[in-house]
Amino acid sequence: MKRRFYQLDVFTRRPYRGNPLAVVIDADGMTAPRMQQIAREMNLSETVFVQKPTTNRALARLRIFTTNTELPLAGHPVIGTWFLLAELGVVPAQEGAVRVVQQTGAGLLPVDIHFDEGRPKFVTMTQKEAHFRAAQLEKRELAEALGLRTADLHPELPVECVSTGIFNLMVPLAKLSALGRISVDVPGLRKVLGKQSTMAYCFVAKGKQARARGMLPWGVTEDPATGSAGGSLGSYLVRHGKLQPDESLRIVQGVEMERPSEIYVGVTQIHGQLVPRVGGAAVRVLEGQLDA
Repeated sequence: MKRRFYQLDVFTRRPYRGNPLAVVIDADGMTAPRMQQIAREMNLSETVFVQKPTTNRALARLRIFTTNTELPLAGHPVIGTWFLLAELGVVPAQEGAVRVVQQTGAGLLPVDIHFDEGRPKFVTMTQKEAHFRAAQLEKRELAEALGLRTADLHPELPVECVSTGIFNLMVPLAKLSALGRISVDVPGLRKVLGKQSTMAYCFVAKGKQARARGMLPWGVTEDPATGSAGGSLGSYLVRHGKLQPDESLRIVQGVEMERPSEIYVGVTQIHGQLVPRVGGAAVRVLEGQLDA
């Protein structure tokens, strides 16, 4: 049967920037193997399949696939999909913010869609509370896998695994120049990350600003915008005293790929837990039909 799909650029307001995303909005009845085939065909970092939820507490169910596996949660797929669903009228437009609940592999999570003159302008997702664990790796091997020296790593901040839905490895660097010199050894990075983390999120942070690069050990080796890692980074910076709770962190990512992206993160402290909210915009660039 024919199913509608769209492609968007996420964490940007301008086409051909940000992080590309494919969304299939008529995905009811599709099997997981077929979704995986389509995600491989799209050949993007993630493809989302929108289905009816299995609970009446959610407005829609999002299934998120990379080219080789299904993810429980990811940032730019959520932001882009709900921006699209708001444009298509699935979320009734009204001035200000509208909160909906989505069903994901990480559970039921709220999303806020901000409208201006009847059109979506900004989407904010609440991620799961942050979990931290020590990274099981040798810093020398990590640096070599990134094409860097051990001295390029931040001398005080730790390399740490952080999850707000999926685990990402936070890699603080000492200088912005090191960020530009990253050159990934894919087998080396795959070995270093193992099963403990999805991505090496390399960053330099100062005050309420951060520059970042999201390095992957498969396929496309760099992600131009990573909302899940952005939530992890905000939580990490609060945990280590570099950002205050409820301050807004602006992350610029994708510059080295010529796909600049802007991710906004706020972290709230609730009963001792750090809960990030990650936001951004999106723009439609393509739509069509596929046989599935």
